[in-house]
Amino acid sequence: MSTNRLRSAGATRLRSWLATVTVLAASTTALLAQASPAFAAGTTLYVSPGGSGTACSASQPCSITQAKTNVRAINSSMTADITVELADGTYRLSAPLTFTSADSGTGGHTVNWKAALGARPVITGAQKATGWTVQDSAKNIWKANVGTGFDTRHLSVDGVLATRARTALTRSYLTATSSGYTFTNSSLSYLNSLAQPGRTEIHGIGSFTDRYAPVTGISSGTITMAQPSWDNNTFGYDTLTSPFRSGPLYIENAYEFLDAAGEWYLDTSTGTLYYKPLSGQDMSTADVEVPKLQSIINVGGTYSSPATHIAFSGLQFSGTSWLDPTTHGYASQQTGAYLTGTWDRPSDALTSCQSGCRLFEATRPHWEQMPSAVQVSAADHITFTGNRFTQLGQSGLGIGNDANAHTTGVGLGADTVTATGNVFTQDAGGGIVVGGLQADAHHPSDSRMTNQNITLSNNLIHDVALEYRDMSAILVTYVNGATVSHNEVYNLPYSGLTIGYGWGTNDIGGSQDYVNRGLYNYQPTYTTATTAANNHVTDNYIHNIMQQMTDGGCMYTLSASPGSTFERNYCHTNNGYFGFYHDEGSRNFTDTNNVFRNTGSWGQPTSSGISPAPTSSPANTRVRAPSSRCSAA
Repeated sequence: MSTNRLRSAGATRLRSWLATVTVLAASTTALLAQASPAFAAGTTLYVSPGGSGTACSASQPCSITQAKTNVRAINSSMTADITVELADGTYRLSAPLTFTSADSGTGGHTVNWKAALGARPVITGAQKATGWTVQDSAKNIWKANVGTGFDTRHLSVDGVLATRARTALTRSYLTATSSGYTFTNSSLSYLNSLAQPGRTEIHGIGSFTDRYAPVTGISSGTITMAQPSWDNNTFGYDTLTSPFRSGPLYIENAYEFLDAAGEWYLDTSTGTLYYKPLSGQDMSTADVEVPKLQSIINVGGTYSSPATHIAFSGLQFSGTSWLDPTTHGYASQQTGAYLTGTWDRPSDALTSCQSGCRLFEATRPHWEQMPSAVQVSAADHITFTGNRFTQLGQSGLGIGNDANAHTTGVGLGADTVTATGNVFTQDAGGGIVVGGLQADAHHPSDSRMTNQNITLSNNLIHDVALEYRDMSAILVTYVNGATVSHNEVYNLPYSGLTIGYGWGTNDIGGSQDYVNRGLYNYQPTYTTATTAANNHVTDNYIHNIMQQMTDGGCMYTLSASPGSTFERNYCHTNNGYFGFYHDEGSRNFTDTNNVFRNTGSWGQPTSSGISPAPTSSPANTRVRAPSSRCSAA
């Protein structure tokens, strides 16, 4: 075919795609504009933020927790749906709402937790900070008392996540040791006199990892780091001390670092919250929300008695802060997986294990997952429609993740879970995470653990992964039958849509590369396929991504996924990185009629994992992705 005919065919496909995007945008706008679907016939319980008593009637609404109690009293004999109608306002929780089999719909009917017509109820784990006074007029620092007995890593002001007080460090001024850092440069001498050095953390942004490591003390040019966080953050790949790409390095969380508008600090010993307002912010009217819960909605039963037939629509979920990094650090490995616990490592790990080593491979089968603010596991027929996930200190929605990422203690086992028409924005982590990482996720010891039949459609995900930049808008790991369609994602630091996990190590026969690395000294070489199959990524619009991290792309895959497809997706403007990034072990994907504009290479990455200079990518023809390899873990 001539060059002109190729260009004409590509232009025709692009026009067709743009028409599809226009229709998608219109349908998504119409869906999100609906305050809530029409209520089904059946029992309705009425709830309000100030509700009391047990009637749960229109004239005497009850509390949200009382409504749960009332549902449990009547749901065993359902003949129609039960609706819990939430009036407008803010529902401040003192503990997460947990939905088990006892809270489920029965007889094929559903328990619907819905916004009242025209309302936008906010379910939050935060308290409002009030009573602001000036702390330092010269520096424009304000303070409010929020009480003691809790900690938080996050703060939102007028609907936007604020930045913890921090200051940038020059990497070359620091010398890494087995216990932390030393420094002699006089420009860092101020660190020796911090009032609360044990509250600080080192935060390092690498290529595909974004790491946090707690400090225990700073004195005489020595920064002593908490263990085992320091060890976990300083061996493996893209480490804190030797990142593949040296992004910014900060020291965070001290009053002395309050030097930029929009920063905050909490003194937990006095309960004093400090904040330096942005230009134009009036602290007498600003809505300052202080998260006090680590999750807000936990849906999950057991494999023999799952939570089932529960729906949430028209609600806002806000006000969480995941605290594990405060005590254990966040030894990021990629897309929300992190290393925790105590592990053997080479005595010279700071030099011998900065791009992998055999002892590091022992950790790989045991990585944990960041828990989400809203969690679903051991559950089926669960639906989220037209909700807003915002101002959350981690990922928004976690579906069937490993047990360590669920407050219920039961992971995986998500079947027929749907998220459609939701908005995810201003969250510290990613948007939606489906599936687990560990052995029961990819080779379940109980078939009921299998994650399957997951639908993610018409969601809008933007300005997420604000603090854990290694995360994507949507991550689907080991799932059979996921449909990811008609979503729009933009303004992301890293990849857009990520499908698969494991770098091919858990596929049939394993990976020779990881034989050489020594992984199979610590886990089996599997002779059967993983649960990842029949996953379809269709008609999604991805743009303005890869804004800070590297080694990623519009659509990123790992490992085998038989029967899986990418069709009619459109991506533009990704800072010169890959359109398609079929990374290690990727196989059995069929890519058809996808369009890339203003991106880097859309096909196979180079063996070094470094993308070429940006090129204009045409609409791709059918491509069955081969296995690929990248230097990144």
